[in-house]
Amino acid sequence: MIKTVGKIADEMGVGAYLVGGPVRDKLLGRANCDLDFVIEGSGISFAEILNKKLKGRLTAYRAFGTATIQLKGKRVDIVTARKESYKHPAAYPDVTTGTIKDDLFRRDFTINAMAMALNKKNFGKLVDFYGGEKDLKRRVIRALHDKSFMDDPTRIFRAVRFSVRFGFKIEPHTKKLIKEALLGGFLGEVNKGRIKKEIELFLKEKDPGKCLKAFGKLI
Repeated sequence: MIKTVGKIADEMGVGAYLVGGPVRDKLLGRANCDLDFVIEGSGISFAEILNKKLKGRLTAYRAFGTATIQLKGKRVDIVTARKESYKHPAAYPDVTTGTIKDDLFRRDFTINAMAMALNKKNFGKLVDFYGGEKDLKRRVIRALHDKSFMDDPTRIFRAVRFSVRFGFKIEPHTKKLIKEALLGGFLGEVNKGRIKKEIELFLKEKDPGKCLKAFGKLI
């Protein structure tokens, strides 16, 4: 499928990248069958062409330039490379088109802000603008910028979840930003459904009790 995505990208004349968790887990030697692609062009148009080959069930979210293809229990996400801005803490983002560098910067942590190029000319090249590979080696969770937890306070849950899953430490400045966001009451601005979803993800981890205990230490 990865090679198919690269081939279609070359035919369309757009950049295509595998991003986020699959890249992180490949570097960690862990299995990850969920595929997340970023397209420097129309992600929805790309997804429509890809789905003709895959014959899955396509769902498009045109307001965000994203699409999902469901395939026999597997999920493939296709996203238009984009920039995000937030009018106020915990708001849904305003989205504009961007480059792969812009798209990686909008993500939660450096270890999740890496990509693998899929076009034929640079197939397999690691794209790492923000030091994610170095942080993997150091075994740390690091936010990309100081407003990360103001923009999306649910990243606090994800910081804890990833630190417990991988046995990583939340680096000191990121921990400081988390505490500032908690003291600022930003979690209270988040839709209750989103909070519920994050807690459910805690419970799906191998050691949910450890996740809840680690979260409690931050409060």
